[in-house]
Parts: sequence; structure tokens; C-alpha cells
Amino acid sequence: MLDLVPVRTDQSTSDAVAATVSLAQVADRLGFTRYWLAEHHNMPAVAATSPPVLIAMLGAQTRTIRLGSGGVMLPNHAPLAVAEQFALLEAATPGRIDLGIGRAPGSDPVTSMALRGAAGRDDTDIANFPQYLDDVVALMGTDGVRVAVPRQNYVLKATPAAASEPKMWLLGSSMYSAHLAAAKGLPYVFAHHFSGQGTAEALAAYRSEFQPSDLASEPVTFLTVNAAVADTDEEAAALMLPNLHMMAKLRTGQPLTALDLVEEAQAKQLHPQAQAMVEAAFGRSVVGTPATAAAQVRELAEQFGVDEVMINPVASARRGTDPRSAPGRERTLGLLAKACCNKSWHGGHAPFTTASVAGRLTSRGFQHV
Repeated sequence: MLDLVPVRTDQSTSDAVAATVSLAQVADRLGFTRYWLAEHHNMPAVAATSPPVLIAMLGAQTRTIRLGSGGVMLPNHAPLAVAEQFALLEAATPGRIDLGIGRAPGSDPVTSMALRGAAGRDDTDIANFPQYLDDVVALMGTDGVRVAVPRQNYVLKATPAAASEPKMWLLGSSMYSAHLAAAKGLPYVFAHHFSGQGTAEALAAYRSEFQPSDLASEPVTFLTVNAAVADTDEEAAALMLPNLHMMAKLRTGQPLTALDLVEEAQAKQLHPQAQAMVEAAFGRSVVGTPATAAAQVRELAEQFGVDEVMINPVASARRGTDPRSAPGRERTLGLLAKACCNKSWHGGHAPFTTASVAGRLTSRGFQHV
């Protein structure tokens, strides 16, 4: 699953982080394969500003689930800093770390300039993105990188003694990322939850152009999708509505706020353009009862032939919810796992089995929830 650590109008950042800890533990107990944290900046509704910090926190409070970035926005960071952070995470939790990398800034231009510092990283960083990918991979390796220094044989490493390396993924929502992932021989993730456009074309280009590498011998793909699951279609749609309102605000340039509660979203009247965006987003999301949602996940996997589907559980909450919890998001995971893979779901913090759900779905190409 993917987590942006959403911040509702009834939550502080501390509350939102506490809810994410609980959600990650639910995903871990249910046997989900991986749990990724996004990188966004200066957004009132998103607390996921630093994936490495969140991954370290969750690594100490989960047992088996893989933890990763969805993704680190590489133009915001020096390649060595990223390599050091994720090599250290891999050393702390061996075999459980994914490094998903993206090219977008994850914020507005002013915030991006502030992130890059007075020394100034500029548009050349976008042009150098392919080289930065190579640098991160090499720096995390056991051999490191040999740097040309006069009269020295200088070796630069992300850690003093790497025994294993994080699994690397390239994220994207365009043909550029598909071509680059294929050329580099990287596993590829398409942000279907964000745009919903061009998914089939990007995945087809990636598969047809893929060049085997040490990182992947054959194409490896998955896509992301927004999801809200409840006992009725109406409740699932109501829980999803605040997130879709937020995305419509973002796309139409409206001032951003914390994520609405369900009742707040239902009371608002949107501009026709924004309302059309909300209706279109419902059409490309997983939303409904457990049986309906499970069927939608299987259809997505089969339609695009992906190896995995990553769920972004976007359900908000109703008034009176404990601010340090996200019951709609937890219930989305539990009901979907039960419908897809016959996992028992008791809600709250009741114990779950830790067996992986990998391979339980019958639709072709779907290997993991």
C-alpha cells in the first residue's frame, strides 16, 4: 500500500503520524507485501515530507512488511544523501527496504527552491536525472564508486560495509519514465492513482523496450490506485469524497487545506470543473463493497498485466473519530484483504496472521496485494 500520511481537519501532524503507525501495523499483520511512504512538501493535507524518517519509524514498529519510498523525489536531494539514507535503512532492517525514486519535485516551485538550498540545484538536475539514478545505485553497492582525485584511488560508499542493498524502483506517470526505466533495466511503477491517463501506453513501452540489468532480468511492473472500501457502496463513496475534493483543488489551483471530514466534504458545492474532476476520479478508483472492490482490483491487474497492485487507502473519517486513528483506511485494507484472499478481519487491533497474501489472487498477473 501507499501512504501520504493524510492530515484531516480534526488532526495535528502528530495525530496523523500516530494513525499511520497503526495503519502500517494493520497492513503488516494482514500480510501485505510492501508499505510505501510518499514525499510531498508544504501541503496542509499531507504529512509525508521525509520518507526515510517515516520508514525508520515504521521499521521499528512492524515485523515483516517491506518498507519503502513512493517515492524519493531525487531532484530535491543529492544522490549521495539518498544512497546513505537508504543503505542505512537496509542495514537496520535487512531485506525489507525498497527505494522508489521519482523525478517530480513533489511541491511548488518556491518550496522546491527552498529544499535545494542557497547553493542552488537548478533545472540541470532534471536533465541529469538519469545519471543521478546510476549514482545512487552505485553508491549503495558493496564496491562503491571510484572517484577521480589527483594522486589518489578514492572510493566513495554509502555505508562502510554494505551486506545487502535496497530494491530499486523507478516511479512515473509519463512516457519519459517508462522509456528511462526500460533503458536502465529498473522495475517500474506507474502512478495510476494520480493521473489515470496513459497507463497502458507507458507499461507497453516499458515492456517492449526493457533492457535486462543487474537490477531486473525481465520487466517488473505495478500500478497504484486510490481505494475506499466499506460495507456499502454509498459509505465507501462518502469516505473517498474528501480526498477527491482535495485533488480537484490541487488541479484547479485552489488554496489547499487539511483533508475534510466526510460531513465537511458533503456540505460543499464545487465549481463545475472541479466537480467533473471528482466524478472522473471516482471512475478510475477502487470504491465500493468488499466484493465490488476486489473485483475492481482484479480487473485492473488483468487489464494492465501488472505484477502487483498498490492500494492508496484514501478513506477519510466522520466527525467524532479519534484523531489518532484512521478507521476508514484500516477497514479498507481489512475488507479488501478478506475479499481478495480470505483473510479474517476483526477491525481495531485484533491479531491477524502474518502469512503473505502473495499469489492468492486468481486473476492473471496479480501476485501481491
